[in-house]
Amino acid sequence: MSVLKEKIKHLFTGYFALVMATGALSIASHLLGFIKISQVLLFCNMIFYTVITILTIIRVIFYFKNVKEDLTSHLKGPGFFTLVAGTNVFGSQLVILEEKYSVAFILWMCSIVLWVVIMYAFFTAVTIRDDKPTLAEGINGAWLIATVATQSVAILGVLLIPFYENQVLIEFINFFTLSMFFLGCMLYLSIITLIFYRFTFLHLKHASLTPPYWINMGAVAITTLAGSLIIINAVGSPLVEQFVSFIKGFTLFFWVTGTWWIPLLVILMYWRYIVHRFPINYDYQMWGMVFPLAMYTTSTYQLSEALAIPFLKNISHVFIFPAWITWGFGILLLIVHLYLDLVRRK
Repeated sequence: MSVLKEKIKHLFTGYFALVMATGALSIASHLLGFIKISQVLLFCNMIFYTVITILTIIRVIFYFKNVKEDLTSHLKGPGFFTLVAGTNVFGSQLVILEEKYSVAFILWMCSIVLWVVIMYAFFTAVTIRDDKPTLAEGINGAWLIATVATQSVAILGVLLIPFYENQVLIEFINFFTLSMFFLGCMLYLSIITLIFYRFTFLHLKHASLTPPYWINMGAVAITTLAGSLIIINAVGSPLVEQFVSFIKGFTLFFWVTGTWWIPLLVILMYWRYIVHRFPINYDYQMWGMVFPLAMYTTSTYQLSEALAIPFLKNISHVFIFPAWITWGFGILLLIVHLYLDLVRRK
């Protein structure tokens, strides 16, 4: 029991990335016709989301001081945005796979409250604190989960529109989701500038190239998905129809950016694991690498629908395989890690 308490006390802030990765992969599998696989992943995600949510609630109640310290940290604070993104990705799963709009709506409302609290608590804390780290020490790819969380709110909002009947409410939701989409774009462009500067002008050790840097690509992948869904559902909304042409260009811009990141990140992973022989062990942060692969698969599929470019779907049919492999490899490492930890405790 004391070991469990210690684990909860120091629970990794970004563990909802496991829910994000599993949910995105489930949705991608569903869209590509792998229905049984998507259902299995949905079942897994129900377990993941429930367990991590319970552990997080316990931590907030009994170890609030630790939560506060993590939330106001440059390094650990961004992980809390996975609560928002994980909740919305899980809600999106329920809508797309099971059409459970009522449950998804509750999750969406909770995610909006979490988004407000985490967004303003974190950015206020890192702005006013006196002892700030250097850029090299304080920023990494995890900061872009702020973008992912914001776009996830927009995505689930768009998916829930069929749930509403009141036209005024529908237009309000359209305005809200469109605003969140643009806000997510702003956050990405602001944060990626700092990360790109970190990459190219400051010394980067291979040990510092952690899996969350894949969010460089994952953040634009989910932005592409948000834009694509807004375009697809624009018909009948006078507000959104005014921006469709602009959103199409902006969405393609972000997809191209995400595509550009992939070869560079693969090369850097080769540099880390092959050239410098960095050990491949289970890392709590590794789900930050699995999620972007799954999200890129989903976003590319939906982009092909939004822009009527059928050949883009071929990319999704290829990318689903590395997404499955990395997810399966991550689950295997997690099981081995938990087993070895149990044996060591005995």
